[in-house]
Amino acid sequence: MEEIFLKNDLKPQGAHLLFSWHYRQKRKDPCKVDLSKNSQKFIEDNFYFDLPEIATVHESLDRTVKFLFKLKDGKTVETVLIPFQGKYSVCLSTQVGCQMNCSFCFTGTQGLTRNLSTDEIVGQFLEVSRWLKNARPDDCKILNVVFMGQGEPMHNFDAVKTACEIFLCKIGISLAALRITVSTAGYLPGLKRWNEMPGVNLALSLHSPFEEKRNKLIPLNKRYPLQEILGAIDTIPLKRKQFITYEYLIIKDLNDSFEDAHTTGKLLQGKTAIVNLIPFNPFPGSQYQRPEEEKVERFKEIMKSYGLPTMVRVTKGDDILAACGQLNTFSK
Repeated sequence: MEEIFLKNDLKPQGAHLLFSWHYRQKRKDPCKVDLSKNSQKFIEDNFYFDLPEIATVHESLDRTVKFLFKLKDGKTVETVLIPFQGKYSVCLSTQVGCQMNCSFCFTGTQGLTRNLSTDEIVGQFLEVSRWLKNARPDDCKILNVVFMGQGEPMHNFDAVKTACEIFLCKIGISLAALRITVSTAGYLPGLKRWNEMPGVNLALSLHSPFEEKRNKLIPLNKRYPLQEILGAIDTIPLKRKQFITYEYLIIKDLNDSFEDAHTTGKLLQGKTAIVNLIPFNPFPGSQYQRPEEEKVERFKEIMKSYGLPTMVRVTKGDDILAACGQLNTFSK
């Protein structure tokens, strides 16, 4: 942005003013404070500030909020605001639909329409932040950003990377790198470029240590097998106190047995890993069922016996189809 200003004989400080105005202050009106008339005219003629439009808002009994965003071309995506310990995480979408066709995910049933642009990704965050400040002014702190909404983030690498850089910018949104997590089903071309990402966290959708089961759950595994994915992840340099998160969706009578748990424990033992267990959330037409709580707890204890820090993700927003795996803009 500074380079653009300089090339047009304008003061580069205008870039700082814009970032602070639109990202830190989250203002929608044009920035005129401390900007010269020439800079204001240049911005008006050369930039646009349209953001995705909130079409509908659904609030869950547990205070989770699901937003349906309408994009410039009329396409729609969903974004989820998740409460925890007096603060929020925001779950962002990166694509309209998804090409991965994971059998446990409602989004996969709608196929891929297109990638989101960087402004459409960051725009979700900005509009959700503004909604939260107006709707819940005493309870409006967004602490974490997770790229776990609709789409495969690594399949839209460049836009996601730039969005992360904007989130991290100290004069803008200024989130900490360890507060941002990018999830992947195992899209290897994107993982091989991970060193280009600006130090954010990585989460892998693991779901099974067995190739046959993982092929069923994540068809992408047939093209990029788990061992290749794990090999690529093992080369990623981690910061102090940084871990790779391995997400394991537990499905009744499919991947919840002693054998599944022990094989997963052996697979991850010794890695700098956190295991996130996710009880399956049913959706319309789903072939799978939610596991029994006892089996989830048993799975957790087995993971811990292999020295793996393990947590069970509390289901939130399932009454409005906002829980993990339930997003689908074609279901309206």
